Amino acid sequence: MMACMWITARGGPWQTLVVILCLFELSSVRGQARYSVPEEQAEGSFVGNIARDLGLDVGRLISGKARIITKGSRQYVDLNRDKGTLIIKERIDREDLCGKTTPCSFSFELILENPIQLYRVTVEVVDINDNSPSFPKDEIQLKIVESVSSGTRFSLESADDADVGVNDIQKYTLKPSDHFKLEVQNQPDGGKFTEMVLQNPLDREKEETHTLVLLASDGGEPHRSGSVRIHITVLDANDNAPVCSQPVYKAEVRENSPEGTVVTSVSATDKDKGVNGDVSYSIAHVAKETKQLFDVNAKSGEIKVTGKLDYEKSKTYQLNVKASDHGGYTDTCKVIIQIIDENDNVPSIQMMSFSNSISEDSPPGTTIAVVNVDDEDSEVNGIVKCSITSDVPFKIESSLTGYYSIVTEDFLDRESVPEYNITLMVSDQGSPPLSNSKIINVKVSDVNDSPPKFTHPEYVNTVQENNSPGSSVFSLSARDADWGQNARVSYFLEEKEINGVALSSLVSVNSESGVIHAVRSFDYEQIKWFEFNVTARDAGSPPLSSVATVKIVIQDQNDNPPQVLYPVQTGGSVVAEMVPRGADVGYLVTKVVAVDVDSGQNAWLSYKLQKATDRALFEVGLQNGEIRTIRQVSDKDAVKQRLTVIVGDNGQPSRSATVIVNVAVADSFPEVLSEFTDFPHDKEYNDNLTFYLVLALAVVSFLFITCLVVIISVKIYRWRQSRILYHSNLPVIPYYPPRYSDTLGTGTLPHVYNYEVCRTTDSRKSDCKFGRAGSQNVLIMDPSSTGTMQRIQSEKSILDEPDSPLEQSVVEEGN
Repeated sequence: MMACMWITARGGPWQTLVVILCLFELSSVRGQARYSVPEEQAEGSFVGNIARDLGLDVGRLISGKARIITKGSRQYVDLNRDKGTLIIKERIDREDLCGKTTPCSFSFELILENPIQLYRVTVEVVDINDNSPSFPKDEIQLKIVESVSSGTRFSLESADDADVGVNDIQKYTLKPSDHFKLEVQNQPDGGKFTEMVLQNPLDREKEETHTLVLLASDGGEPHRSGSVRIHITVLDANDNAPVCSQPVYKAEVRENSPEGTVVTSVSATDKDKGVNGDVSYSIAHVAKETKQLFDVNAKSGEIKVTGKLDYEKSKTYQLNVKASDHGGYTDTCKVIIQIIDENDNVPSIQMMSFSNSISEDSPPGTTIAVVNVDDEDSEVNGIVKCSITSDVPFKIESSLTGYYSIVTEDFLDRESVPEYNITLMVSDQGSPPLSNSKIINVKVSDVNDSPPKFTHPEYVNTVQENNSPGSSVFSLSARDADWGQNARVSYFLEEKEINGVALSSLVSVNSESGVIHAVRSFDYEQIKWFEFNVTARDAGSPPLSSVATVKIVIQDQNDNPPQVLYPVQTGGSVVAEMVPRGADVGYLVTKVVAVDVDSGQNAWLSYKLQKATDRALFEVGLQNGEIRTIRQVSDKDAVKQRLTVIVGDNGQPSRSATVIVNVAVADSFPEVLSEFTDFPHDKEYNDNLTFYLVLALAVVSFLFITCLVVIISVKIYRWRQSRILYHSNLPVIPYYPPRYSDTLGTGTLPHVYNYEVCRTTDSRKSDCKFGRAGSQNVLIMDPSSTGTMQRIQSEKSILDEPDSPLEQSVVEEGN
C-alpha cells in the first residue's frame, strides 16, 4: 500500500516548492515493515502507524513493553506506545547517515515481551535539496600555450554536491563561451567529469588572459548552484600534451594494508622535450575520503596506501590520476582499485531480550533470550555459525536473519539444578575463523513440587514416667527439597483419642522446630505406650505434606512401694497365726503376700525378717515370703511371737513396706485367748467393733444349734460321739493342712489355707466351726469379748452346710 502526500509552499523568489513524500507502508510480512521519510524532519514528526501496519493492538504494545532496539549509538525514530505510531526523535541528515549511498535507509527492531515478538522496521531517508554544489577552489589557474590547436581539452575540477539524485549536480555552464566550450562526461561511480574544449585558437598578442566562470547547478527545487572562476594565462608554444600509457589501470589491495603499501604505478609520456616534456602526476576528480586513503608520487606515478582500508565501507575505489606537463597539457589515467576482504571482524553478540529467571514448570519451547549475531565481514568471512553448550536443557533456534532464540528443550527441575550457565558461541567461516562467546546465567525459580520428607517414616522414643509437664520428649524433622516459602515446613498433630483421652492433652508439637513436648506427666501404671501421627506441611500453594508415625514408650520408674495383701493389718484386732507346739522344722506358719504395681525389676520383691521375738525360731523366704520354723517348736517357746517382715522391691532406689505378723504358739484357743488379751488395742476401734462381734456371735450360735439338731436327728451315734467328747479332758491338737498355689510363679500371690478346728464341749462358749475348702482362715483375738473366737473367710461365706463332707469326716473320726 502506498500513500503519497503533496505539500506546496510559497515564499521568496521561488514560486512553488513541491515536496513529494511517498510513504510505503508494507503490511507485516515475516515481521517486517518499511517506511519512507524526508530528511531534516522536525522532532515529533509522524513516520508511520506501526501498530496498524504490523496488525498489532495498541494495548499489546503497552502490555508487551514494546521498545525499539538499534545497533548504533543514535536512535532517529521513537515509538509512541499510546498511539502505536513512530515519530522522529532527532533530526536526520541523510548526508551524514549515508553520504552518496542511495537509496539511504536505516533499520531497527521492535521487540515485545510476554510472549517475545520481534519485528524489523526499515526507514528510507529521502533526500531533499539542502546542499549547494561547491568547488574545491574558488579559482582555477590555467596556463595555455597559444599554439594549442582547436579541440584541445582541459580538464577542470568538478564540483561536489552532498545531495543525491535529482538534487545532485545536473549541469555545468561555462561563460563566456567565445573560445571554449564545456563537455561533461559521466563517471561509473555516478560523478561527472568536466573538460573545457578549445573551439577557437588563442592569440596571446590579442588577449593575454581570459577569465571564465564555471557554474554548477543541481536539479532540486529550488535550484542551488555553485561557481568557480577560471583564470587563463596564454603561454607561448608547447604543442604536445602528455599521454597515459594505458587509459585504465586495475589493481588489488588487501584491506587493513599498512600505510605505504604500493598499490600500482601509472605512467604518461610527452613528446615535447625539455621542460615542456616533464610530466607530473596528481590525483584529481575524487572525493575527499578517497584522497585520504591514497597518494600518488608526483614524479614516479607510484600510488601508495595512506589511510586505513576497510572492505566493509567500500569494496572498490576509482582514482583519476592527472598527468600534466609544464605547458599546461594534461591527460587523465583511470585507476580502479579492488579491495580484497580479510577476516578482521570478530562476530558480535547483542542481547535483544533476556529473562534471567525461569519457572521450573515452564514447558519445553519457552523462550528465555533473543540474541542478535552480526559479522561486518563479507561473503564467507561474514557467515556466522551460532551454538550453545550441549550439557544444558536448552537449544538455539534461528528466527529472523541474524537473530536467534534460546528456548528450553526439556522440563527443568530446580531441586536437581538450581541455575544454568549457558555459553553462547559464535564463529565465522573465515580463514582463520574468528569467534566470540557470551555466558548467560539463568536461574530456575522454584515451584512447590516436592513434599516434605521425614528422615524416618516411624519414630520410637522412650520417656521415663513421672516426667515434668512441658518437657521435651524428642525432636523430629522433615526436609523439603523446594526453596524459600515452599520449603518452610510446619508440624501438626493428627488429633485422636488414646484410652479415651485426647492426644492434645498428652503431647504437643512445636510447629516450627518439630520438638514434641509432654503436656502432662505420664504414669506407666496407667498407660504403657501410645502412638500418634505427625504431619509435616510446607507453606507452598497448594501446600504439600507427609505423615510420620511416632510411638512413645513409657519407661517404668520405681515410684510405687510394695503393697501387702496378706496378712491384713487391722486397726484394733490382733491377727495371729497359730503354730502347734511340737511343730517340726520347716513348718509353714504363714506366707506374706505382697504385690508391686511397678513392672520389671521394680516389681521383683524380696522378703526379709527385720525383727522377731525369737529370731532362732522363724525365718522368711527371700523370694516367696513364706514364714517357716527353723527348729522344732518346744513347750519353752513363748506363746506370743511377734515378727516384723520388710518387703522390698529391686528398684533404684528401692522401696519397701513393713508388715507385722503375730504368731501364737499354742495347742488350744483358750490358751491363745489368755495370752493375747494384753495386746494393746484401740479402745475406740473396739467400741465400734463390739456391735459386729455380738451380731457375729448370734449368727454363729444359731448356725451351731441348727447343725447340732440336724446331726442328732439324722444319726443316732452322734449322741455317743458327743458324749465321748464331753467326758474327754484331752486337748485337741489342731490340724492345719496347708494348701497354696502360685499361678504366676512370682512368689507374690496369696496362699490359700484351710483350717479345721474341733474343740471339746466343755470349752466355755465354744463353737465348732467347719471351714470349707478354699477358705482362708485367720484367728482374730478381740480382748473385749474374752474367749470368743471368730473366723473370717475372704473368698466364701462363713456359713457351712450341715451335711458338708468335711463335717462328716470329723464325725466319723470321732467314732
